[in-house]
Amino acid sequence: MSLIISSVATTALISLILAMIAFWLPSLNPDNEKLSPYECGFDPLGNARLPFSLRFFLVAILFLLFDLEIALLLPLPWGNQLPTPSYTILWASTILILLTLGLIHEWLQGGLEWAE
Repeated sequence: MSLIISSVATTALISLILAMIAFWLPSLNPDNEKLSPYECGFDPLGNARLPFSLRFFLVAILFLLFDLEIALLLPLPWGNQLPTPSYTILWASTILILLTLGLIHEWLQGGLEWAE
């Protein structure tokens, strides 16, 4: 019990010391450069919205779909929830067929073409 009390007391003491140092340490002499926001070389007064290609969004959605496919199919060899292995194979092939049909649909609609 004394170990717990000493650990809590040490932690509280260190926290109090660090808070006091952080309160007294900074020198408060603001100037124009310190008060202006850091903008990484961009004009802070210009337009913040840049045109964003919808193709990047489509690629991100397709990546998420196929990432989800991997997340669903990876634990199948260790899955004991399904009664027989044929159900496991049927479930995995259903997922693969649905995602393949979705990919073919995107391909035929021209969603994977980068240049318009």
